[in-house]
Amino acid sequence: MTQKIALITGASRGLGAALAEALCQTHHIVAVARTTGALEEVDDRIQAAGGQATLAPMDITNADAMAQLCRSVYDRWGTVDIWAHTAIHAAPLSPAQFIDAKDWEKSVDCNVTATGRLITYVAPLLGETGTALFFDDPRGGEKFFGAYGATKAAQIALARSWAAESEKTGPKVRVLEPRPLATANRARFFPGEDRSALIHPKDEAERLLGLL
Repeated sequence: MTQKIALITGASRGLGAALAEALCQTHHIVAVARTTGALEEVDDRIQAAGGQATLAPMDITNADAMAQLCRSVYDRWGTVDIWAHTAIHAAPLSPAQFIDAKDWEKSVDCNVTATGRLITYVAPLLGETGTALFFDDPRGGEKFFGAYGATKAAQIALARSWAAESEKTGPKVRVLEPRPLATANRARFFPGEDRSALIHPKDEAERLLGLL
């Protein structure tokens, strides 16, 4: 296959789905998410646009599954040209002293531990010329955003360290900051918000990719 490969973790909805659709004209999409039905809907839109996708319905916190996926990508294509990491656990808003233990564990597992593990798995696929994309949402230190804000900040700190370390050697690591998006996650954080001023994920995906 001469077509480039784009690995999208968190591809079933929101910005991840929009990035998959935006890249499908120039890349074969490897779409990773837990929800099979939502992935299939993304695949339908990709096919309607003339693109192709490989669906990987799996949880990024499952180390064995992700290792097998990356091995399969290597065996089939040998490389990844773009990795866009949009998977996130958005824990419910809560005062810090009342954060549910399970929500905290899920936040750490998905937002921090899985990200660190994936970097070690995907970096060899990206090589010196690939590009890794992370997406900041600076909520660290804001009231009621304890679990989400702290773990998202840790994820981005890790990405920025990787970016600094690979600046001269590759791969290219970029941390982008999307504008406020009309997504289900934001609706849970800000119920009752006027959504008319929010950006559609499709429009933001095109803007962010244009920055590369």
